[in-house]
Amino acid sequence: MTVEFTKPHIEYAQLWPVLVVFGVACIGVLVEAFLPRERRYVTQVGLAVLGLVVALGGTIGVGVHLDALKGGARGLIGAEGALAVDGPSVYLWGLVLICAIGGVLLFAERRVEGGVTVFAGQAAALPGTTAEREASTRGLEHTEVYPLVLFAVGGMMLFPAANDLIMLFVALEVLSLPLYLLCGLARRRRLLSQEAALKYFLLGAFSSAFFLYGLALVYGYAGTMEFAGIAAAVQGGASNHSLLLIGVGMMSVGLFFKVGAVPFHAWTPDVYQGAPTAVTAFMSAATKIAAFGAFLRLFYVAFGADRWSWLPMMWAVAILTMVVGAVLAVVQTDVKRMLAYSSIAHTGFLLTGMLGVQSAGDLGKGEISSLEAVLFYLTTYGLAIVGAFAVVSLVRDSGGETGRFGAWAGLGRRAPLTAGVFAFFLLSMAGIPLTAGFIGKWAVFSVALSAGAWPVVVVAIASSIVAVFFYVRFILLMFFTDAEPQGAAAVTAASPLTTGVIAVTAVATLVLGVVPGPVLDLVQHAGSFIR
Repeated sequence: MTVEFTKPHIEYAQLWPVLVVFGVACIGVLVEAFLPRERRYVTQVGLAVLGLVVALGGTIGVGVHLDALKGGARGLIGAEGALAVDGPSVYLWGLVLICAIGGVLLFAERRVEGGVTVFAGQAAALPGTTAEREASTRGLEHTEVYPLVLFAVGGMMLFPAANDLIMLFVALEVLSLPLYLLCGLARRRRLLSQEAALKYFLLGAFSSAFFLYGLALVYGYAGTMEFAGIAAAVQGGASNHSLLLIGVGMMSVGLFFKVGAVPFHAWTPDVYQGAPTAVTAFMSAATKIAAFGAFLRLFYVAFGADRWSWLPMMWAVAILTMVVGAVLAVVQTDVKRMLAYSSIAHTGFLLTGMLGVQSAGDLGKGEISSLEAVLFYLTTYGLAIVGAFAVVSLVRDSGGETGRFGAWAGLGRRAPLTAGVFAFFLLSMAGIPLTAGFIGKWAVFSVALSAGAWPVVVVAIASSIVAVFFYVRFILLMFFTDAEPQGAAAVTAASPLTTGVIAVTAVATLVLGVVPGPVLDLVQHAGSFIR
């Protein structure tokens, strides 16, 4: 019996931005293998930034030419049905790449650590050993972080574009494994960093196992891996509906974990605090963007016809996430942990946005769909959180970077510009008018309200009020509280890399709050998921 092999057809013209990111990551691995140590830093930083900028330019080009595709559809199903290149996926690619560029610039910051980056010089050296001290004395730098972050970015681009279950799982693992490593590479407080990485890895492995088991059950129900086939099976009312419900629930565990939703949030504060702040900045924005993109595609395309079965789960998780995130943020005494619980609350707000009307075709004139509201919220939140963590990386005491509230007391008098910018980011995350966060919250709350989810919106508003309290309390701490006699933090002079990230994110947050129209038009132009 002869089996004929058919060459797969790959749409390189639409997928090349993703391939560029993976290609540059592979080149970065070769750089680590063959280039002398003293030349790696400049080479790796240049390669990473260049690769991400080229991929961003390519993403813009792909987005511009989506309308010109054969058949008039805004997108295509490519890579033998494994990937969907449409308006939402291209928009999410661009958003991930923008956050990744900011993250790489923060990775490359040397001035705040006295001429070296924040990453351990020799990751294999145990904390407190002679090998670690020798690596620190020699000023070694762990430049492998740049290909690692590029592999993570590649996975984040695949995740929201995945159009079948196998690609969805592969993308989840490709984006997750580099992050587990990056979280454990802090130069200072090595034990805390390694603990964070271990917790993230173990809990991530459990969540991936749930996700994979759920994937198998959904395949058993539908008999196909492709989202369109699953949607047809759901719409046709295939037998054994309980198998579908269990599969959807178990897959949701993996996705809820990645976005930090309650009750799968326990890793978030520990990892945000223990990881190098540059990694936290990148991960808090880009991972949430990619995971919500995948969440939206899976539930709207594959499981959309069974909406009334999974909506109650979304209601419950959204309410729990907002309440737990907002309440626990009030009692924190560390800036990074406060931002971590704030991130959990924002996950609840995003889940609230998912409760709205899915299709733009079902809306009245001037209204936006649930997909469009979530995309805009991801934009506003991603920019604000990257800028906020960039500021956190500059506030230091005699022991290095500090997040202790007491050390930040009176910072507004010692460094008014830095404290003012950080306060502005906090106000945006609180949803104060004239900031991007206000428009984002208005968008997700309005779509949920229009779909009849008013109880969730009531909880969301109450959680927002609680969030305003702990954000404003911290602003008062910076500007109206006397500094500690000893242990007060100061702001370290940063290089143009970190300064540029803070300036760009602050300006973007302001512009999106005052003139949100162009970006709202952009997310509306992105349209709906192709099926």
